[in-house]
Amino acid sequence: MAGETATEYLRDLWYMPALASSLKRGDMRREMLLGEPVLLGRNHSGEIFALRDICPHRGVPLSAGRIKSDNSVECPYHGWRFRKDGVCSAIPSLVAGQDFEPEKIKVRTYPACEQDGLIWVYMAATPGAAPKSQPPRVGSDHKMRWTEIQNFACGIDHAVIGLMDPTHGPYVHAHWWWKKTPRVKEKHYAPLPNGFVMTRHKPSKPVYSVLGDVETEITFELPSTRFEILTGKLLGKSFNVVGLTVCTPRDAGSTDVIQVFYWPGWLNFIYPLFWALGRTFIGDDRKIVELQREGLKFNPNLMLIQDSDQPAIWYHRIKKAWAESVENGTEFVNPVRERVLRWKS
Repeated sequence: MAGETATEYLRDLWYMPALASSLKRGDMRREMLLGEPVLLGRNHSGEIFALRDICPHRGVPLSAGRIKSDNSVECPYHGWRFRKDGVCSAIPSLVAGQDFEPEKIKVRTYPACEQDGLIWVYMAATPGAAPKSQPPRVGSDHKMRWTEIQNFACGIDHAVIGLMDPTHGPYVHAHWWWKKTPRVKEKHYAPLPNGFVMTRHKPSKPVYSVLGDVETEITFELPSTRFEILTGKLLGKSFNVVGLTVCTPRDAGSTDVIQVFYWPGWLNFIYPLFWALGRTFIGDDRKIVELQREGLKFNPNLMLIQDSDQPAIWYHRIKKAWAESVENGTEFVNPVRERVLRWKS
């Protein structure tokens, strides 16, 4: 595994650039996504849309303009307007008798949708292609209770494998109030359609004890979607807590880590725990990749070992298999096989 290599972004997949609450009606802004400038907007009717954030006339960012009353996007340079389907609907400078059809001009569009309080954008391998899948679903009818977004100064690969790494806890999160003695752990893994799952088990971290008798399942699927699903019973009531973490690549050296949690209202007593620990733990992971960057400047050869690095090994294999399937137009075959992993942490 090389140090800093050219980022290979996966296509024909959904990425999550923002929380739905961050975009009000009539608002739009630029979101860098996979190194591309994307205009993310919500028109006056409340619909989410995404366009390439470059006016084809003179290259000005369309996001610097405004959304008109007819829901078209107006370029700030010459007032050219574009509908949410990317088609140019007006060129104000044209006068009667000039033989020019604005409708022949089009800006690239990106399929976008809003669900579970999140905004998802589909990054197709072929511009304009329809999505081949649906965006990930949280699968919970509970409200979003806690969110955290931090920018990691690294490419998506280092962000992903850093967050899924099972052995860094005693070192990266070595706070005086969190220290623990490493011990041997054994977890069962199985393949998923586009990733793998650490199957349901009783969590070892003492912090989970505040929720009584619980079990957890942790999934990972491409491009960077990690779910942790807690189920249990407390005071005679069954519950589930769903946590979603995604790594959203902005460009080759910048990745947003977005984490959201959903739980029933009667469990709101756990909110202070997330407020106190969530931001700190993600911040720990962010700081370590910043430190890692100091070594990666020299492009060292890196190592992945069994069993503790097996999730990272799977990630690279799955990513390679997906990229090849998209390039060749063949069916994706998941290289992950069912296995028990053992490590000490």
